[in-house]
Amino acid sequence: MTLEKYPTQMALDPAFAPRPAPRVGGQMRVLVNDIDRRTLAAAFDRLMPEDEYGPSATQAGCIEFLDDQLAGPYGAGDVLYREGPKMAGEDALMQAPQFIATPRERYATGLAALEAYAKEHDGASFADLQPNRQDEILRGLEEGAISLSPEVHSKAFFELMLNNVREGYFSDPIYGGNKDMAGWKLIGFPGARYDYRLYADRVGEKLDLEPVSLIPRD
Repeated sequence: MTLEKYPTQMALDPAFAPRPAPRVGGQMRVLVNDIDRRTLAAAFDRLMPEDEYGPSATQAGCIEFLDDQLAGPYGAGDVLYREGPKMAGEDALMQAPQFIATPRERYATGLAALEAYAKEHDGASFADLQPNRQDEILRGLEEGAISLSPEVHSKAFFELMLNNVREGYFSDPIYGGNKDMAGWKLIGFPGARYDYRLYADRVGEKLDLEPVSLIPRD
């Protein structure tokens, strides 16, 4: 199978999306604005907070995961349909989600608008608000009750953050998130194991398998 022969299927399958080059010295490449990064970290840690079961989103590497993704094809919107309305008769199953702005652009405008909203209504940065107030604002975005700015669809921006923090928390650690496979341990997922035949007939048993990542072992 080649990309030239099957361009749409390959483009829509995240398994075929090349990873950006590793960050040098842990430096961010897209989330370079300190205020934006603090705002995002605060939002992510309310969506996926630390508790007795596992680390928070930022502790699990979700910011690094997202920075990698925004620096690559995902952030540039390579898998999004951005060329105008769908024509009659097109196969809807092959139609990618349609947004005018790329994910990279949506984060830039969304985080700035979220920070501006907190400054205007609370007199402080979003990251410095009490957790219950952060939750209240995020809930308002989720429900569409809060409008951040004319340029930002607040509910869609909340959904973007929620989807990405989930991906960062539960993706393979090779992509930068899910540090120490904390997300997999939380839900009991055994990871990228080659063969499950030894366990296929052990239905209902707690196997306590140590998760395995795509990262090569020494």
